Formats: sequence, C-alpha cells, structure tokens
Amino acid sequence: MRISSIIPQLRTTDIEASIRFYTERLGFTLDFRYADFYAGIRAGTQLFHLKRVDDRDPSIAFVAAGEHLHLYLTTDDAAAAAQSAIAAGITLLKPLHDTPWGTREFAIADDQGHILYIGEIPAEKRDERGRSPA
Repeated sequence: MRISSIIPQLRTTDIEASIRFYTERLGFTLDFRYADFYAGIRAGTQLFHLKRVDDRDPSIAFVAAGEHLHLYLTTDDAAAAAQSAIAAGITLLKPLHDTPWGTREFAIADDQGHILYIGEIPAEKRDERGRSPA
C-alpha cells in the first residue's frame, strides 16, 4: 500500500472562529468548506481538517498536561514564523528555542486550545523534499 498523504483532523466547537484563527492570524488558506461543520485548511502544500463538534476536544487537557502536541508544522524559518505569530497577537506557549535533537521551534495554542509546534529542520538534515530523514 502506498500512502500519498496524511490529513489530520482537529475538532472545534466554533468552526468560524477556528477558520479565522488559521486564515487571519496564521496566514493559512481555507481550502474547502462542507456545510456548517467541516473545513479544510491549507498550510503551504499541507492540509488539515476542522470538524465542528458539540463538546470541547477531550484531548486538549491531556495534551497540555503532558507537554504533548496536536500538530507539528515545519517551516524554513522558525524565527520569522514566531515573529509573525507574535505580530498577529498569538502568545507563544514555548518561546523560540533550539532543541537537543537539532530543530528550532516554538509552541502556540489555537483558538480551541490545540497545541501546535512550529519548527525548522536545519538545512543539512533535510532531504530533497525539505523533510527530516526517516
């Protein structure tokens, strides 16, 4: 079996607010919308989905307590991404920092509380597609 992509889904109790967060504050684009409960958000060449639900995502508290994450997004310039997030009024949960495993990253929360890490993989560790080698 060949998998061509993986598309995660985040649950939201307010799809309009979540779409605004990702498009207006992070600068991503609305890829599609289905009725009043489902949407696709495009971040560069990547896609993730939002689904409106009645109750807050139960994983939010678990993820926050364990210092886990909901999404890890990679970029070519983590410092510029952090400055852009700050300029958009987003509080950094973890400031921009270099990790022992060689990335530069920071963490934010979306409008629902999902934890997003945004990181940069050093050029010498990227493959020809810009990804960290397996």
